Amino acid sequence: MNPVHDDPNSIAALLRARCRRRLPASLNESVGPEHGRVDLPLHIAWSGLRTLDLDLPRQRMSLYRTVLAEGMRDDLCRFLNWNILRELWPVLHKLISRAIKDVWEEAFPELRP
Repeated sequence: MNPVHDDPNSIAALLRARCRRRLPASLNESVGPEHGRVDLPLHIAWSGLRTLDLDLPRQRMSLYRTVLAEGMRDDLCRFLNWNILRELWPVLHKLISRAIKDVWEEAFPELRP
């Protein structure tokens, strides 16, 4: 028994539950753009850059990190692209919270290294 993850009132358990609620039903639902500039809404990018260029590696990584952390289910489907997510995951999973990483890898085992 892991007290951090098994206690339904722990912060870690609450974060994991929040992440699970936002997951797309399938990675095939993630049909976001593969190239060009993307304008993120304020509820996702409330600080920093809101327009990011997917053709620039750092901005692409920043967009994915931000959308995973702040986006709702519709945002995850609209702004993330399954092919890019799979390509970025080996680095991206080290830059996001443990709760997001664990929930995504549990739901989509194909992302696991």
